[in-house]
Amino acid sequence: MSDVVLRVLVADDSPVARNLLKGILDADRNLQVVGEAKNGAEAVEMVRRLKPDVVTMDVQMPGMDGLQATEEIMVASPTPIVVVSSTITLNDAEKSMDCIRAAGALAAICKPASPQSNDFIQSARLLVETVKSMASVKVIKRIRRDVRQSIAPVVPQASTREEVLAIAASTGGPYALDRILSALPADFPLPILVVQHISAGFTDGFVSSLQHGVSLNVKVASDGERLCTGTVYVGPETHHLGANKSRIQLLDVPPIGGFRPSATALFESVASAFRDSAIAVILTGMGEDGVEGLRSLRQAGGHIIAQDKESSVVFGMPGAAIDAGVVNTVLPLDAIANYLVARVKQQA
Repeated sequence: MSDVVLRVLVADDSPVARNLLKGILDADRNLQVVGEAKNGAEAVEMVRRLKPDVVTMDVQMPGMDGLQATEEIMVASPTPIVVVSSTITLNDAEKSMDCIRAAGALAAICKPASPQSNDFIQSARLLVETVKSMASVKVIKRIRRDVRQSIAPVVPQASTREEVLAIAASTGGPYALDRILSALPADFPLPILVVQHISAGFTDGFVSSLQHGVSLNVKVASDGERLCTGTVYVGPETHHLGANKSRIQLLDVPPIGGFRPSATALFESVASAFRDSAIAVILTGMGEDGVEGLRSLRQAGGHIIAQDKESSVVFGMPGAAIDAGVVNTVLPLDAIANYLVARVKQQA
C-alpha cells in the first residue's frame, strides 16, 4: 500500500458531521484531516493557509455557503473539492451540482450514514474512495467572469444527414456539458442523449442545475418517449440509456464496466439504430467507459468527436478513445458547440 498521506480539509457547519467525516477519513492510513472549517469563509482561508490535497465541502452553511466557497477556492487557491451533501432534497442536489457545473468541484456524494446504520460501511467506503480518487486530479485556476472563446473550426462535409447527438462524460462532465449545451441554439435540429457518471441520488439535481442558462429542454429520459429536436435526454442512474430511430429505450441490465448508465451502452445503441447518421462526443472523465461503444459506432460510419487533453479535467475517457483510433475529430471544449452547429447547419 502506498505510504503517501493525503491531507484533507473538512468544511461543514455541523460539529457532529465534522466529527463523523474526520473519524472516517483519519481511519484510513493514507488520509489525514488537517483542518476543520465550520463555514465557507473559514474553508477559503484554511485552504489558502493549509494547502490541503483535497477538500470535502458541505453545501448548506451559514454566511458563505458551499457554492460560494467553492467558487472562491477555485479562483484563489485551486484545490480538488468533493461536495458532501447532507440530504438529497432537490434543492440540495441542485446546489451540489451547481458546485460542479459552475464552480469547479469535481464530485458530489451523500454524507455517510450514521455508524449505527446498515449502510455505514458502504457509505464510509464511498467517501474514502472518492476523496482519494479526486485528490489525484490536477485542477486548474478558474476566472471570476465566464469568458467563452470563439472558435470556429473547419467542419468536414457529412456524407449523411445526421439525426442524433450522443454525449458521454464523467469527472468534470457537468462543467463541460454546460459549456457545450449553453452554446447550442434552442432550434438545434438533433435530439441529444447524455450519459453523465454521477453519484446515486443526484440525477434530478444535475438536470435542474444544467437547465440554468441552457435554451434547450433538459430532462431525465423516460422509457418509450418520443425523440424530439431541441431536447436533451439525460440517462437515469437506474438504467442504461439508448434509443431506436424514434424513441428512448431504457435498458434494465447490469452495469457495464461498473457504470450504469454506461457510455458504451449509449454509443452501441445509437450505432445500432442510427449507424452513419449519429454524432458522438466523448468528454472529460476517468477510465475508459465508452471506447467499445465508440468502436461500434465508428464501424457503423458515425462521426466521433473527443475533447482534447488541454481542456479536459481528466483525459481518461477521451484519451482512451483517441488511443483506440476510433475518433474522427479532437477539439478543445469551447470549440465543440461551434463545430456541432456548423456541421448540422450545412445539412439543412
